[in-house]
Amino acid sequence: MMNNEGTKVIHRDIEKEMRKSFLDYSMSVIVSRALPDVRDGLKPVHRRILYTMYENALYPEKAYRKCADTVGSVLGRYHPHGDSSVYDALVRLAQDFSLRYPLVDGHGNFGSVDGDPAAAYRYTEARMSKISMEMMSDIDKETVDFRSNYDDRLQEPVMLPSRFPNLLVNGSTGIAVGMATNIPPHNLTEVIDGINLLIDNPEADLLDILECIKGPDFPTAGIIMGYSGIRAAYATGRGKIALRARAEIQDFKNNRFRIVVTELPYMVNKARLIESIANLVKDKRIEGISDLRDESDRNGMHFVIELKRDANPQVVLNQLYRYTQMQDTVGVIMLALVDGQPKVLTLKECLEHYIKFQSSVIRRRTEFELKKAREREHILEGLKIAIDFIDEVISIIRASADQPTAKIRLIERFGLSELQASAIVAMRLGQLSGLERQKIEDELAAILKRIAELLDILSDENKILEILKIEIH
Repeated sequence: MMNNEGTKVIHRDIEKEMRKSFLDYSMSVIVSRALPDVRDGLKPVHRRILYTMYENALYPEKAYRKCADTVGSVLGRYHPHGDSSVYDALVRLAQDFSLRYPLVDGHGNFGSVDGDPAAAYRYTEARMSKISMEMMSDIDKETVDFRSNYDDRLQEPVMLPSRFPNLLVNGSTGIAVGMATNIPPHNLTEVIDGINLLIDNPEADLLDILECIKGPDFPTAGIIMGYSGIRAAYATGRGKIALRARAEIQDFKNNRFRIVVTELPYMVNKARLIESIANLVKDKRIEGISDLRDESDRNGMHFVIELKRDANPQVVLNQLYRYTQMQDTVGVIMLALVDGQPKVLTLKECLEHYIKFQSSVIRRRTEFELKKAREREHILEGLKIAIDFIDEVISIIRASADQPTAKIRLIERFGLSELQASAIVAMRLGQLSGLERQKIEDELAAILKRIAELLDILSDENKILEILKIEIH
């Protein structure tokens, strides 16, 4: 018999409790792990990795640092999960065959297209890539919201300012509870052209956008077969794209042919592909192949399929496309979080959400700069008063026992604000006596001009969009 003395017993229907608990778990996985945010295109773990590297000053021009240090910092500050999951996420950010534009610059073994795993994090080093610095642009100017970390000790960004459209440019894959996302990567220039088109013509339809964004741009290249899958994916958020390896039939010695493969479909493991071809030859499902060699090196992919003398090269190539992953299907599901809720998005909706987010970033940055400019204007007005009565100001400061007393006396004598008095008291006497009225007035005029410019930007949405067009380039 259990002793429940001093405990609170809550009687609940087990079916309702299981339903509620599973729904809570599902939403936690969807929002906090598996799906990217439509604004910066990142999942929480990737966002935390990049922000931690930014905090640790691992900039592109600085030295590499051990991945073990970065992983430890991420775990301790923002992401209290397993170290292997954080390191796996960091590794993917550094792989040029996984991301179209890698966000981490890795030094060491970060895996290969053959499926080789990365070296342990005590051996590898990493820093931010140049393009990932654009993800952090103006983050210190109150452009995005921050929230408390898991133990309320630190503040972390809800999303990154993301000067470029990362969701479409690098794509995303993830499996949540009852849903999955698979957004293919795209060419940065094409996506920017599409954004500019929508800014200039918000009523543009899919056909107009397709003039700019031709289709996905996979890091491992390959050939997309037909446009119907692309159109379906962009129009509805779901579609299937057939992707083929780039293979060339070449004349070989003694009137024989060979097939040279230089590009593979996205996410296809080259070593497993070669193994599967070898097994098909062994089982006699594909005939006419005499030899199979992987000659890939640091200069690129290059594996050779040598054919027998009597083999028809086109027939063999068609069989390879049919039976192996030399032709693969990429299932597109453009699912992302919009205001914390999962939503399947069309291509136009993805672009519109990014434009709306960047407009907000520019507006918030402008408001921050306006606040700082007004603070400086206020201090300069105080310094003008100090110059007019410089001898009396110096006399008051010298006669005061400490800085708080000097501030109070200056406020009482000249009607200054606490901010103005603090700025005057904080200056050395040599600086005070050396103040030049013309310099103060010139700076004040420049500040007032800047304030007028900032107010003009905030009053006109079109100006914000023009700034977006300039900055995105």
